[in-house]
Order: sequence, then C-alpha cells, then structure tokens
Amino acid sequence: MAARRPSKTPLVTTTSFADLGVPGRLVAALEQAGISTPFPIQAATLPDSLAGRDVLGRGRTGSGKTYAFALPVLARLSAATSPRLPGRPRSLILAPTRELATQIEATIAPLATALSLRTLTIFGGVSARPQVGALRAGVDILIACPGRLADHVSTGHAILDAVEVTVLDEADHMADLGFLPVVRRLLDKTPPRSQRLLFSATLDAGVDVLVRRYLSNPVTHSVDSAMSPVAAMTHHVLRVRHDDRLPVLIDLTAAPGRTLVFTRTKRGAKKLTSQLVASGVPAVELHGNLAQNARTRNLAAFSAGDARTLVATDIAARGIHVDDVALVIHADPPAEHKAYLHRSGRTARAGASGTVVTLMTDDQVTDVRDLTRQAGINPTITRLGPGDPLLTELAPGERRFVTPPVATTAPHHGRGHSATRRPDPRTATGGSTASAARGRGSESRRASAAGTTSAPRGAAAFSSGTRVGSRRGQR
Repeated sequence: MAARRPSKTPLVTTTSFADLGVPGRLVAALEQAGISTPFPIQAATLPDSLAGRDVLGRGRTGSGKTYAFALPVLARLSAATSPRLPGRPRSLILAPTRELATQIEATIAPLATALSLRTLTIFGGVSARPQVGALRAGVDILIACPGRLADHVSTGHAILDAVEVTVLDEADHMADLGFLPVVRRLLDKTPPRSQRLLFSATLDAGVDVLVRRYLSNPVTHSVDSAMSPVAAMTHHVLRVRHDDRLPVLIDLTAAPGRTLVFTRTKRGAKKLTSQLVASGVPAVELHGNLAQNARTRNLAAFSAGDARTLVATDIAARGIHVDDVALVIHADPPAEHKAYLHRSGRTARAGASGTVVTLMTDDQVTDVRDLTRQAGINPTITRLGPGDPLLTELAPGERRFVTPPVATTAPHHGRGHSATRRPDPRTATGGSTASAARGRGSESRRASAAGTTSAPRGAAAFSSGTRVGSRRGQR
C-alpha cells in the first residue's frame, strides 16, 4: 500500500461549500440550516472525499467532523443511480455510542430529506423489531453502533454488500471501548473497493491497523493536535476540602447556562445528580446503568435547556455533542490525560469559548499535577471554599434554585407532605454581577426536569476518595 499523503490544513478558511465541490442542492440545504462557511477539517477533506478518495481525518472533538463525512456520503448517494434494496444499506456510518449515533442522524436527516434519501439509526438497548422493519423497507444511510449491527448481520436482516461508502467516526474511541474486532468483521462484509472515510482524534495502534487494512491509499488531513489545548478554553484547578466539594459544585451549577459535570463512576453520577436536585439545581444524569429511553430523555432535557446541568461518566466525554456548554467540571479528575482532553472538549466547541474546572482535594495534588502536565495544560490553581468570589467569575450570573421534588420513596402514614430541602445557605448567594452574561448568555430556562432523578438509599458521596489513576466503574 502506498504511503499516506499528509495535508497541512489552514487554521482559517473563507472557502465556500460550493467552491469545495459540494453539489448545489446540498449547498442550498446547508444554507437553509444556517450553515454557510466550512470549518477547517471540512475545507481540508471535502475535495478528496467528494472525489471518491479514501480519507483519514484527524482532528479534535468539536472540529466539525460530522459534516466532513456526511456531505460526501450524501453527495455520492444522491448522484448514484443504484436502487434502495431491502436489507441492503447503501452507506454505513459506524459510531461508538448510542448518543453519538443519534446526534449524527439528527445532523444528517434534514439534508437527507432534501435529497429524498432515507436514514436509519441502529443501536442496542431498544427493541430490535422496529429496526428490522426499517431495514426491510430499504435504507440509504445506516448510522449504527457496531454491536447491534453485528446482531442484525448475523441474523441476515442487514447485508452489507451494497455499501458504497463506509464511515468510521471516533475510531479511537471505538478502540478504547474494545469494538475493533466487531468493526473488522463488519468492514470485511463491505465491498473491498468501496470508499472508506475514517475520522479520529488520535491515531493509536488499533486505529492504525484499521487504516492499513481497510483504507486504500488514503489522504490524511489533520486539524490541530488531539493533545493540544484549545485557545478559547480556560482551565482552573480548585483545591478544596473534601467536605466543600458539594457546596462548591452547587454554587457553580446553579449559575445560568449549560454545565457538564464528570464523575468517575456510575454510582457517583447518580448520587451527585440526586444531591444537586435536592439542593434546587435542575440536573439529569447520563451513564451506562440507565435504560436507553432514560438516556435519551435526559440528554434531550439537557440539550433543550430544561435541565441546566448534566452529570455524566466518561460515556459523555466522546459520545455527545451539545451546543453552548459554557462550563465543564471534573468533579472527579479523570484517570488519564486523554480523558481530560476529551471531557474538556465538550466546551469551547466550533470556535466558542469555554471554561474547564477540576476539583482537587489534598490527596489528589500529585495526580492532578501529573494529569495536567501530560495533557499540556497549565491551569490556574486556587485554594478556595464555598462562597469564594472566584466561583462567580468562573460561572457568572445570578444563582437560581428551584423547589426540589417531594420525596415519595416511603409512605407518610397519615402525616403531611415532607418539607422540601432548601439550598445550602453557604452557596445560595444570589449575587448578580456585571459579568453575568460573559460566556454563558442570559438564561431563564424552565426547570421541569428537576424531578427526573431520586436519591439512592445509602449511596456514598460521589466517588469519595477516588484516586486519579483508578478506572473502576468508569462508565
């Protein structure tokens, strides 16, 4: 196989989609969606991918990779004369998580509709019967997680011999999750001469195996190093007493705007969500213990602004794309620097600015110092407690609390309803400031999602005492 040809991608571009070769109907559909200027990864890859070349696109999360692979898929299928056959998708997009697959489909669907193309999303955790029916009806663009698609292939409900173009999105994350064996089995069932596009934040050994085995003379385009920080992202480490972690989190998450909080464990995410809701902060959780309908509902509440805060494990570090996340909080420092960068990449996306806060207790100082050094981050480190003015600088705006739901887990035996808990007096400071709108926007969103989680009995405080290097219960 010939060596991959690297491409040096410009940091900015004024090229239009039409200049890059995107068909007129697609350009019109993009403009209808308010998208007129390509991001660097799109400007770099589209000329080659639209020409039918195999492409390896490397860029940080949030760099615009979805349109970079969606547009050539849509352009190719709309121009082709091949029919839509039962059970035989014409293109395949593989994604590592259900949330990412759903969001890819949401991005592609309006454009596909404009071109009279049919899309379908397939993943586990839901009934397979509707998926089988949709496959039988014929699909142009299949967006799938590897495990459930492999099930449909094994039962004969999905046949991949008509796939004209295959996309692997977040390939390095698929490698991290152990999906590469099933991905290889799926790729082996696609036509060997079909076009293949692989997008990845990093090119680790497992991903490189895929590139060498399945991409034919690929063109490589890189935008930013996956390990380099985003210029518009500011990093802070708050050194706090263990007992002050929750009050500090309540203060930060009660500010306007969307906040994404990461914990190490699923139990920790559930417990912290319950604590925030009980303190009057509308919050929802996202982790592997939730049923798919709950994951979808909670992510939708966060995306719509019904819940200002999403508490998640690393399942959300690479699996969700939500606009306007102003603040990312590492309530538990992650296990490795790559996870830190991917978690942090949920903010400062698509040219926006953002703030990243890591909570660090005294026993985590050495680990956090090593973590940030390996990530290439030079954060501002501050020792503080509840009520510190820096908290209002990091998360500007008036702190707003809603009445938490009344607990219903035990009968009251004739007594009146339980008294609702009020916010911690150390954190309910109000405090509108002159910088209230900086980076977070004006927000007066509904808080109807506040009652979507209940406190587990006897659950320990979120990830209490965990060291940075531990990976137990991560997702």
